[in-house]
Amino acid sequence: MSTVIGVLRKRFLAPSLASVGFAERGFPVTHTDATARLEAVPQAVICGFEWAIEGASLWEVERRLALIEPEQRGFAYEGATMGYTILDAMPGGGRDRTRELLEGPARPYIFLTYIGIGFAMARLPRPLWKNILPELTGVAYHPTMSWLAVDGYGFDRAYFDTDKWVGKQAEPEPYPWAGRPEYFSRAFDQGVGRALWFIHGGNPAAAAAAVGRFAEHRRADLWSGVGLASTFAGGSDQRGLAILRRAAGEYHDELALGVTFAVKARTYAEYVPAHTHLAAEVLTGLSVQQLRDVSDRTEAAGDGGDGDLPMYEVWRARIRAEFRPDARRLAS
Repeated sequence: MSTVIGVLRKRFLAPSLASVGFAERGFPVTHTDATARLEAVPQAVICGFEWAIEGASLWEVERRLALIEPEQRGFAYEGATMGYTILDAMPGGGRDRTRELLEGPARPYIFLTYIGIGFAMARLPRPLWKNILPELTGVAYHPTMSWLAVDGYGFDRAYFDTDKWVGKQAEPEPYPWAGRPEYFSRAFDQGVGRALWFIHGGNPAAAAAAVGRFAEHRRADLWSGVGLASTFAGGSDQRGLAILRRAAGEYHDELALGVTFAVKARTYAEYVPAHTHLAAEVLTGLSVQQLRDVSDRTEAAGDGGDGDLPMYEVWRARIRAEFRPDARRLAS
């Protein structure tokens, strides 16, 4: 059960559902059924966050999250991870809540829970980041995919401080995540790219134009973020996705990389909504099953790296190569 202190934490730390909505954030979005579904994503995150930041037990949090519809449940787990991460980081709060969550009911949503850690990072001073990633036992894709925490940090900053990170295109100060400060800004931009899809309400032309306003050296990672968000979260129809594919132009391999990671995350959680099937086909010409095969075939694991690249980027590079014009892609 929640305590009085927990209720107070929720009151002072949890944003209202309205405050994460597109209108409240001042995003240039016209309300439609599609944008309402997209807007429900940050709202699901807030629900998960509220339940966790109250200090509810893992048993109770798991059962509350089970009430969230399957399409949005992973986002609610992002929020729960964010809440537990903040609790663990507080003075005297080290109870391994985050580790127990990730090793337990959140395991199918491991890709998204890393993003939730990134949301917590946006609210904690950098000195506390050192021990923010829990040591996990027997959890697939750990720690390779922990770079999604930096992605989540970038998404959060772009979504909640849009003028600085999108309007003024500020770049983050490097941080030695996984011992590789030189890659930090790239993972950050992948999250900014995801945020651009939400900021523009799934409008493909507007999202593409927003990417094009960034410096050229940042666009590849931004495009992969757009691909991931448009496939995992949805927000566009077949016509809009076709526009997005054309707009990507020379960055189609980056867009397809994001699509592939989105498919991997959805299939790993064993729930693939119709909009993910549609995006896979329109944006890459491949089915969900084919894209899952691509991700599995190219998988790179371990906590090391290849020269200057972490294993996370090695995996990304292998997927990216599958979609270059001269690649011999999976056809069956």
